[in-house]
Amino acid sequence: MDVSSTDGMTPPRGPLRRLLHRFRQTEAGQSLVEFSMILPLFLVLLFGLVDFGRAFFTWLLVTNAAREGARVAAVQSDATTIDARIYDSFCDPHPSDCSLDPTKLTIAKTNVQGSRGSAVAVDLTYDFEFVTPLGGILRLIGGSTLATPTITSHSSMRLE
Repeated sequence: MDVSSTDGMTPPRGPLRRLLHRFRQTEAGQSLVEFSMILPLFLVLLFGLVDFGRAFFTWLLVTNAAREGARVAAVQSDATTIDARIYDSFCDPHPSDCSLDPTKLTIAKTNVQGSRGSAVAVDLTYDFEFVTPLGGILRLIGGSTLATPTITSHSSMRLE
């Protein structure tokens, strides 16, 4: 009779069978499987938080820049002065230290130096880029408009 068999009915176990039996009896691999199932969802949420925070900050800067440009345009300033004020609102000093990439910003001005009492409008468009792989993930699942977001702002004031 084998010493590894206590009741005489079970076959003797080799070292590999004992190791597999021990892993089957414990829950050591369960945590790894659960973690591997949750990790992609956790990373997508983390990427979303980072890029949403950046997009919100960019939206605030673009909105403030449009308001600054409209305010300067409202006092009968020329187009170069308006552009300088817009860039100065998010660059300190322009162009060396900018919070936004000035090459991705499009400025459209309407009724600059028009008649007093009429409205002047400043429209800004900024092409936002993700820093995380979230844009690629959105492109994979078919959200092409979300994969390349554009942040816009409009501001108008009465000419003084």
